[in-house]
Amino acid sequence: MTDNWMDDPSLADIDRGKLAFLQSLIFESRSLSREQMLPFLMAAVRKSKDSRIAFDGGEVKRITSVIRKYAAPEELESLDSLLRLRGR
Repeated sequence: MTDNWMDDPSLADIDRGKLAFLQSLIFESRSLSREQMLPFLMAAVRKSKDSRIAFDGGEVKRITSVIRKYAAPEELESLDSLLRLRGR
């Protein structure tokens, strides 16, 4: 997935830094095994807290919807894993 998804009009009011953070998570998590995913996500949560990056429920829904339009099948698997661990 390229970063074109970040230009989707439905995301225009979401901070570009937040979107770039998610793009990096998706890119970095693509090649991880299930065993590697939890430590990766724990580090990502720590990084988001340190960077003061937070998403409200509406942002998560819009971002998820847009990413699904632009993502490759293997990226969707990573997204679904992230969302399951988030407790969605």
